Amino acid sequence: MTPHPSLEELRRGAVEILLEAELNERLVSGRPLRIKAGFDPTAPDLHLGHTVLLNKMRQFQDLGHEVIFLIGDFTGLIGDPTGKNVTRPPMTPEEVQDNAATYREQVFKILDEASTRVLFNSEWMGKMPASELISLAARHTVARMLERDDFSRRYSGGQPIAIHEFLYPLVQGYDSVALRADVELGGTDQKFNLLVGRELQKAWGQPPQVVLTMPLLEGTDGVQKMSKSLGNYIGINEAPGEIFGKLMSISDELMWRYLELLSFRPAAEIAGLRQGAEEGSRNPRDIKVGLAREIVERFHGASAARAAEEDFTARFRHGALPEEVPEVELPARDGGWPIANLLKEAGLTASTSEALRMLGQGAVRLDGERVQDRDTVLVNGSRVVAQVGKRRVARVRVAGA
Repeated sequence: MTPHPSLEELRRGAVEILLEAELNERLVSGRPLRIKAGFDPTAPDLHLGHTVLLNKMRQFQDLGHEVIFLIGDFTGLIGDPTGKNVTRPPMTPEEVQDNAATYREQVFKILDEASTRVLFNSEWMGKMPASELISLAARHTVARMLERDDFSRRYSGGQPIAIHEFLYPLVQGYDSVALRADVELGGTDQKFNLLVGRELQKAWGQPPQVVLTMPLLEGTDGVQKMSKSLGNYIGINEAPGEIFGKLMSISDELMWRYLELLSFRPAAEIAGLRQGAEEGSRNPRDIKVGLAREIVERFHGASAARAAEEDFTARFRHGALPEEVPEVELPARDGGWPIANLLKEAGLTASTSEALRMLGQGAVRLDGERVQDRDTVLVNGSRVVAQVGKRRVARVRVAGA
């Protein structure tokens, strides 16, 4: 079958499409597809890592398909065990509802509100009687659940797995049945759960959904998955200057990853920028400025992006930082790095006592902001531009835990 014209665009940035032939067949049919992606309201803010998936949803939306932003208020009470080596503590219904409300406010910075259905999986799971839940649980075996890497590691390592955690992929899969989803999107860490949805749809006599996985965006440390708990995130609701400054602090290598997954520029244009940087005709710093400007404009508007860039230029380029800034990596440390210890270990002061003295004099800046609180701690996974006086400066990265 001839590939549908939109297939190449939908492939961009995706890690895997299962099965691509099925997606092409449904695109060729010409009917609007039902696209599902679920988000558990486990934190009150969306960050750039979430937008990798949301951008793909918007692509489907722009192509005329129906997008369902599913808030997992029911699954949020279970706690997604994906990638966890311990049982997640359950959230209270109040926490779930508060975070869900914030999600709704933020998501339309990316999705088109008029053509987005926002649903809650408690609408059907909250009404499911215990007998049906038992019937759902009978669709999978313990052996099959233990094929999941995280469950397998915990089991072999003697770490406890609570019975309710096995329900999570089943409930997520049943959401696809309830919605009769044509396509479900998720991160690569969600592949097992997404495939459960395919199996359950077959069991309910529905055409199985196509599974499209997207990569997990590394945080500003360039190592760990972007996460608020690791302190390596960039929230879409942060102030324009904060977003701009954090993006300018990422490494040149990580910049290309962010361009690939976050920028709306054509792939050919990004390839041209990379070639120019490799040949020396383009300055990576200028490319990073363009990325920061694009992201800030997306969430705060053009005027805010211009102001953030001008502020950054005034603070960092006009004598505040040298053209070449050394990079220093420090190991992870229990409880993070107290600011004085960090400055000493990064070679910016000769001793912690000098660091404390410089703090008291107001001579220390982190990402351009003056820091005087000697109790400041940089958590594992942090990445900052640290400056003491006008001449001592370094990009400091603290390894993740």
